[in-house]
Amino acid sequence: MRDRRDEGGSALVELVWLGILLLVPLLWIVLSVSEVQQGAFGVTAAARSAGRAYALAPDDASGQRAAEEVARRALADQGLEGAPLTVTVTCTPYPGDCHNGTSVITVRVRSSVELPLLPDALGGGAPRFALDATHSVPIGRYQEVDGG
Repeated sequence: MRDRRDEGGSALVELVWLGILLLVPLLWIVLSVSEVQQGAFGVTAAARSAGRAYALAPDDASGQRAAEEVARRALADQGLEGAPLTVTVTCTPYPGDCHNGTSVITVRVRSSVELPLLPDALGGGAPRFALDATHSVPIGRYQEVDGG
């Protein structure tokens, strides 16, 4: 006669452990994707708003200040109050005077979001996901300017 061990109930324990082992990474992936998507919406809105603010400003210096302020507010609206922010403005065909003639303003907003639930012990600070958005707008869309 064979020696049969009683294995009653072990399938439930194995199923619970397997479920936990699969659920934790899946939960992290869902939270991370959600955080990155929130950041992507934020930088896209920031770039669009910064372009409009720059174009509405009377000159390039005040336009840069307005663009940075509006971009920071747009990120805050998406829940990214403390996120790092870089706003870069370029213009064509008049790089020295964006508020002239038929200039096209291009605003690039760079930021990043922290990935959730990862400890700092994994490499000197919480891991971040870089985000970038660009928006171009002709200066004449928001104000009437001289032809050149």
